Amino acid sequence: MTIKPLFDRVVLKATEIEETTKSGFILTSASQEKPQFSEVVAVGPGGLVDGKEVTMNVKVGDKVITGKYSGTEVKIDGEEYTIVRQNDILAVVE
Repeated sequence: MTIKPLFDRVVLKATEIEETTKSGFILTSASQEKPQFSEVVAVGPGGLVDGKEVTMNVKVGDKVITGKYSGTEVKIDGEEYTIVRQNDILAVVE
């Protein structure tokens, strides 16, 4: 199944990040908070949103940072995705 976001929506997939504590312990994903780093997997077309023209500034493959509790989480074909508005994306990581 393919996800095609509408308007200014962006579909994100959480990036697996292995964190290490200062003392050298590697934290598993179960002991970490919700990831804030994600990869863009689909981008809506932008257009007229709430009476304003929206240009999409992110593209598929970008690594981005979002707020901890942003968006709507969905599970499709066993994969977890988050759908957010473009303005919920805080930064693009280069």
